[in-house]
Amino acid sequence: MARPVTSARPLRLLVALAIVIVGLAAWAFWPGTEHSVKLGLDLQGGTQITLQPKPVVDGATMTDDQLQQTVSILRQRVDGLGVAESEVTTQGSGEGATIVVSVPGLSQDRLLELVQRTALLDFRPVWEILNPASASAVASAAASASASPSASPDASSSASASASSEASASPSASASAGAAAGTTIVQASENTPAFQEELANLDCTNPEVYNGGTPDDPTKWLGTCEKSGAAKYNLQPAFIKGTNVTSANAVMQQNGVGWVVSLQFDSEGASALADASKTLSALPECGTAGANPCNAFAIVLDGTVVSAPRFNEPILGGQAQIEGNFTAQEANDLAAVLKYGALPVTLEPVDVTSISPTVGNDQLRAGILAGLLGLALVMIYLLIYYRALGIAAIASLIIAGVVLYLSLVVMGKAIGLTLTLAGVAGAIVAIGITADSFIVYFERIRDEIREGRSLRQACDSGWVRARRTLLAADFVSILAAVVLYVLSVGSVRGFAFVLGLTTVIDIIVAFWFTHPLVVLMGRTGWMQKGSRWTGLSTSRMTTSESTMPPSVAGARRREAKEGGQS
Repeated sequence: MARPVTSARPLRLLVALAIVIVGLAAWAFWPGTEHSVKLGLDLQGGTQITLQPKPVVDGATMTDDQLQQTVSILRQRVDGLGVAESEVTTQGSGEGATIVVSVPGLSQDRLLELVQRTALLDFRPVWEILNPASASAVASAAASASASPSASPDASSSASASASSEASASPSASASAGAAAGTTIVQASENTPAFQEELANLDCTNPEVYNGGTPDDPTKWLGTCEKSGAAKYNLQPAFIKGTNVTSANAVMQQNGVGWVVSLQFDSEGASALADASKTLSALPECGTAGANPCNAFAIVLDGTVVSAPRFNEPILGGQAQIEGNFTAQEANDLAAVLKYGALPVTLEPVDVTSISPTVGNDQLRAGILAGLLGLALVMIYLLIYYRALGIAAIASLIIAGVVLYLSLVVMGKAIGLTLTLAGVAGAIVAIGITADSFIVYFERIRDEIREGRSLRQACDSGWVRARRTLLAADFVSILAAVVLYVLSVGSVRGFAFVLGLTTVIDIIVAFWFTHPLVVLMGRTGWMQKGSRWTGLSTSRMTTSESTMPPSVAGARRREAKEGGQS
């Protein structure tokens, strides 16, 4: 009988696993970051908003396709912020349909701003920058000798944006990041005196005006406010639409101060940007007396001027930046709504509900208690039946639990993974899968000993046979988890993800911890003596030497002797 090759360096695998655990722990508990598992809506509470979709154009008919497109865009926006386990569903159909958005751990104001924003983006040449006050207010101020204009066009637009060699346009820094998007707008097919008079009467110093939230028609002239109300703009029809934006990302400025939103355009948008930059860069500086048109272009989002950079030189790379003294959160929110496109409808909030985590906390405690009770029962069984080998199994379960916890914390930081009650159920189910791995391996060791091999040899040869069964069983579990995750939505996906994650961890722990640990235990003299406390004594074997064929029993004694000498 050929003697199997013995694993020579099990310590290497144990050290590798220790390095992985230390790395996960360092990532999970890095100072200045969250150190706990993110909980889902059913466990930590959150916000649920019921929205009534309406056509963008009054009198138009809303279709089911527009409704489904809206749901898809809202789901992408919420998930784009790293919020997992969110739910976006529809109730009813046609004109009476509503959309329900449920998000864990997000404030009401931020969620409303995120889901209501239509995200109609366009780029318009600036014809003229005006005083933000209404014509009557300007006249009253001029009539009073002691009064002075509250804001001047030159002051509101003095910050110049330069175009970098990488073809990025840096907008004016005069915009205030705290103001909300949206404005009451003035539009006309031509820049007529009537349009100019109506624009002059627009009061951009009134928050109710510059927070109006009216999407614009990119094919018409637009009179609107800067998003903080610091200036008023007369804008030509758009030369680039938001549909030409292929990607949007929040990035830190090169000087490390403040955030910007970097945009990338498709070929059509890049060509339009290059043509417009060549034309506008040759025009007078905005703010110069009589400069209309001037060398600026306005980035307009939902009818509001987010920023108005100057073209100092042609831009040929198809990239631009939106700059407006953004915080990291504001830049990420803006990038999220721009990246996934404009909503085909407007959304009016019907009901906003804050969900309390009280019930969820009780259920979480009950779930954790059930999991710990099941884990304790499994450990007791393994300890009674497998004795010393049961200790190796218990240690493996503890290591698997530690790796699972660290993985949930790390994934919560990296991809926004949240743990729900369904995920807790997936982790509890995985306890049985992990215990099965140990039982298969230990029984294979016993089979090898019954066939006449020494314990030292059986630990390796039994592993070779057990790992095939282990991998096959775990593959079926992972396949089931993947199918559930792909085909389901909501909490079922949370169950599938955690089930798949714990199954992968089971494989890692079995290969990098359980097998090396058992090999090291099998090399000890105490285990090789076959004491009843090892779980491998003759009295605990189904087949003893007295019932073995003489050749097998003799081979077993010889190999046991050789194993003891080696």
